[in-house]
Amino acid sequence: MSLPRPLPALTAAAVALVLTLGTAQLAPAFAYASESGSASTGTADTARTASVPRLPTDERLRAALLTAAELGPDFTEIPADPNPSPEADASPVAGCDALRALLNRNPAGASAQGPHQEAQFDGPDGNPMITESLTAEEASRLDADFATVGAAFADCHSITFTDDTGAAVTFSVSPIALGDRADAPAVRLDGTLAGVRLNGYLGVERLGDVALSYGYFQRESGESQLASLYYRAAVAKAERTLGVQAGATAAPGAAV
Repeated sequence: MSLPRPLPALTAAAVALVLTLGTAQLAPAFAYASESGSASTGTADTARTASVPRLPTDERLRAALLTAAELGPDFTEIPADPNPSPEADASPVAGCDALRALLNRNPAGASAQGPHQEAQFDGPDGNPMITESLTAEEASRLDADFATVGAAFADCHSITFTDDTGAAVTFSVSPIALGDRADAPAVRLDGTLAGVRLNGYLGVERLGDVALSYGYFQRESGESQLASLYYRAAVAKAERTLGVQAGATAAPGAAV
C-alpha cells in the first residue's frame, strides 16, 4: 500500500531523536586518545595515562554494532551521509521540554568528539527502521549524561514532530523495559498519521565507558516483541565485543 507522503519524513524525524541522543547528548565534549594514540612526552602524563583505561577505538565500537546479516535477510544497512548538513535532521518539536532541549542541543564538532559509531537499518519497504549507536566517554561525563537522559525519558508524556510540509504527528510517550535491566532508560512512542499507526521505542544502555543508544520504529503495528528482541541482541553483542556487562559503570580494568 502506498504511504502518505509525509510519513517517511516524520518517521525519520522521530528516529533523529535517538540519533541525537547518541551523537550529541552522549557524545564527549573533547577529544580522547585512542588505543593507538601517540606516546606521552612527560612522566606525569605517562603515569596518568597508565592509570586510566583507554577508551575503545572507533574500530572496536564499529565491531560491537549489529549488522544487517545479524538482524535477518530482509534488512539492509542505510549508509551514513559522509557530509551531513546541520539542518539535515531538523524538525520542529513541541512538548517534552527535556527531550526538546536534547534535540536542540548543538552537537560537539566532529574534531572534538570521542569514539563514536552508528548504524541504521531498514526492513522491507523501510518497515521497521532500526538505529543503533555506541559512544565512548569518561565515566564522570557518562554519569551526568545518563542522569539527563533518564530524567528526560521519565518526564516526557507526549511529543509532537512537524515536518517541512507542515504535517505533524503527536506521540504519546510511556516508560518500558526493553531488555533485562529495568533501570535502563527506555520509552515507547505511539502515534497516528493519516490513519496509519506509528510505534517506536527508544532505549539507552551503559556498558562501562560506552553508551549504547537504540531506536526501533514501525508502522501499522504496536507489538513490542521484535523491538525488545533486537534491543537485547544489540546489548548482548556489545557486551561480548567490549568485554563489559550492561549496567556496569566502570570500564574493564578500571580501578574501583
